[in-house]
Amino acid sequence: MNNPFKLGDMLRTGLTSIECGDSIAREIDEKVVAIPADLNSYGYDPWGFSPKVFRDYLLPAAIMYRHYFRCITRGIEHIPEGRCMLIGNHAGQVAFDGLMVMTAMVLEARPPRLARAMGEYWLGSLPWLGVLLDRIGSSVGTPQTCADMLEHGECILAFPEGIRGMNKTYADAYQLQEFGLGFMRLALQTNTPIVPFSVVGSEEQAPSIANLEGIGRLIGAPAFPITLTWPWLGPLGMIPLPTRYHIDFGEPMYFDGDPTDEDDVLIEKVESVKANIQSMIRDGLARRESIFF
Repeated sequence: MNNPFKLGDMLRTGLTSIECGDSIAREIDEKVVAIPADLNSYGYDPWGFSPKVFRDYLLPAAIMYRHYFRCITRGIEHIPEGRCMLIGNHAGQVAFDGLMVMTAMVLEARPPRLARAMGEYWLGSLPWLGVLLDRIGSSVGTPQTCADMLEHGECILAFPEGIRGMNKTYADAYQLQEFGLGFMRLALQTNTPIVPFSVVGSEEQAPSIANLEGIGRLIGAPAFPITLTWPWLGPLGMIPLPTRYHIDFGEPMYFDGDPTDEDDVLIEKVESVKANIQSMIRDGLARRESIFF
């Protein structure tokens, strides 16, 4: 199937044929309509977001949120109105954590909100994916795009660990990797509050035993993780285990300062965000009773 938008139509048609899919489809329709969007006459916002495409792709994500990962979300009421940055931990080899946080913002937030996930630069080089990211409200995370969205009052979702977090091995599970500084510069530049969040459950969805970065570079990818099922089971090995997700949002953090300061000045602010998220992860791990239930 070459066209991802046709694939979205097929997923929506097939999934709505089952009872849970039909119920969630109606809920998704209501939620997406309630999301504020500055659309032009063609149905797109200034960054290419299409509520219709987003609705189609949100349906399988919502079914996964409710019935596969069975997400438990807490603290979403802490997210302030207007522009904000959602900053959290990243794991799982494939970015289901980002997808589940985006889905939580539609299903659980009052009113529903679009969390615009910022993807790695290399994602935009993959066929169709760059356009698809735009259509579902996300983007390749360039500083100018983020700044424009924040100045427009949008909610940005970012993972400062990037690939370092997503493709780490299970030996480092729930240990935050080095944070980039870009998100803090943007927060200071646009006077944007940072909402820390933690995801517990993503580390176990595809435990990695090694990361063959050299092979990844040969195929144009930033990593080549080896998990318990990949590449041994082929495409089936990319299906995550049905771990239970616990998503926790903390209270917003506000920072003052010059966005052009030297890195050493910003590191202290970034480390305070990182320490907050690490503490939330520890609390989430202590609270859960089982990986799968």
